[in-house]
Amino acid sequence: MALLHKADITPTKIELLTTWVPTQPWFAGEAGVSVTNVAAYRFDDPDGEVGIETILVRAGDGPLLQVPVTYRDGPLAGAEAALITTMQHTVLGKRWVYDATGDPVYLAAVATAALTGGHQAELTIELDGQMVVREPTAVVAGSGAPGGPAVTAPAVADITIRHEAGVTTVAAGSLRLVVARVLGDDDVLAHRADGSTSHELLAGTWPEQPALRALVLVEQLADARD
Repeated sequence: MALLHKADITPTKIELLTTWVPTQPWFAGEAGVSVTNVAAYRFDDPDGEVGIETILVRAGDGPLLQVPVTYRDGPLAGAEAALITTMQHTVLGKRWVYDATGDPVYLAAVATAALTGGHQAELTIELDGQMVVREPTAVVAGSGAPGGPAVTAPAVADITIRHEAGVTTVAAGSLRLVVARVLGDDDVLAHRADGSTSHELLAGTWPEQPALRALVLVEQLADARD
């Protein structure tokens, strides 16, 4: 369950993404315009410390972009290259915002969902002293079999990231993840799986995408299954 807060955030999520997203190697869209928030989904951190959110945005008339981010109450040692910015949250205080592909907690959460048939977190917000469930704007699910073990978060030092046109590929211990960055007409995850490994997908729908769309590919190395 993801607890949302009624709060003011400085800079806003859209402001920080408008500044950061166009500077990335995988960016596609119009330069010099504000990005538009189309949909989002969250995962739970089992320890309840890290906020995990994936935001789907569009720059002008460009294709939809997938931007996973994490929110922390302090800097993540060794992950300086993944730091996007800091923000002020009127309820939670100063927050460190990371490109989630460099955050072990995100990698464990999305890999667990893909491999075990998991879903996005339920969203709740306190209104007038009552906890209210908020409907998600994007619904995601993993293709794996339910009931499998959760993935352990890798060490920061074990994470290797490669950004390229349309995707970010992450090697993290016994896992390889390919995060679709551009959700255009072509499926950028097609043919990305290594035939020698088992793999599962995280796929989702949102109002303008009623059919399931692949979002993240997760592979387990062969020796990790022995």
